[in-house]
Amino acid sequence: MKLFILLFLPLLLMASHISLQVLGSGGPEGGERASPSYLIKKDGKAIVLVDFGGGSFLRFGQARAKIEDLQVVLITHLHIDHVVELPALMKAGYFSDRGCRLNMIGPKGNEYFPGFNEYIQLQFGEKGAYRYMSDILTSQSESFSLKVHEVKKDRSYDFLNMYIKAVQVNHGVVPAVAYRIEIDDKVIVFSGDTSANSEALTKLSQDADILVAHHAIPEHGYEGARRLHMTPSRTATISQEAKVKMLLLSHRMNRTLGLEKEHQTLMSKIYKGKILWAEDLIEIKIP
Repeated sequence: MKLFILLFLPLLLMASHISLQVLGSGGPEGGERASPSYLIKKDGKAIVLVDFGGGSFLRFGQARAKIEDLQVVLITHLHIDHVVELPALMKAGYFSDRGCRLNMIGPKGNEYFPGFNEYIQLQFGEKGAYRYMSDILTSQSESFSLKVHEVKKDRSYDFLNMYIKAVQVNHGVVPAVAYRIEIDDKVIVFSGDTSANSEALTKLSQDADILVAHHAIPEHGYEGARRLHMTPSRTATISQEAKVKMLLLSHRMNRTLGLEKEHQTLMSKIYKGKILWAEDLIEIKIP
């Protein structure tokens, strides 16, 4: 036994620790929860940021995250409650020690929304709202520069030791993307906001260690919202069919708060894995 431990001790010491931290677990209504935002950490360092809605900038600081550590920022869609605090993060980055390029991935555009490239130009381009920081889009930036990737079709990205798959999903007229992030042997999937009216999210979530899904509408009612969001039973069905190990329910809106017990009972009849409820700043270790 001692020989076994000695042989495998170096591997144990080298094994990385992956965790998911919720910055914002709420919706667009305001209140005590920040709007949707999440960090993936490796050995305590925040390397992936997903969405950055209202209140997320404060939570980013409370989580002791550093922009210097980020490898990539993933944006699921351009609703205000998912992106509004990105300019604040870029401004803070100017005063950080970051010098290397920051990759950012976001959705394509349509007649209702700009594509992600255009959105960033509207923020920081030479004619943008924050044009005084336009050098952030150039290699001559005084701090760091942005590399913007727009998801015009399903595709994959490799960043250092990280694999990311971006898949377009339905969110009504809103261009939206779901993401699968693989780091070492861990898999984390973010549904973003979607009605999941196809099997795209189920395929993306196959054998995920954790699926982060929105809990924005109740099981009954809100017919119009069903064109944008999954019902609890649909979320549970996807999780069970994809063999997801853990399901984290976030983006908790006022219309679903107070229904947790009812919805968990309903979902547990379909999905046999572990169901967790997101709270701001909770951190979940991925086993």
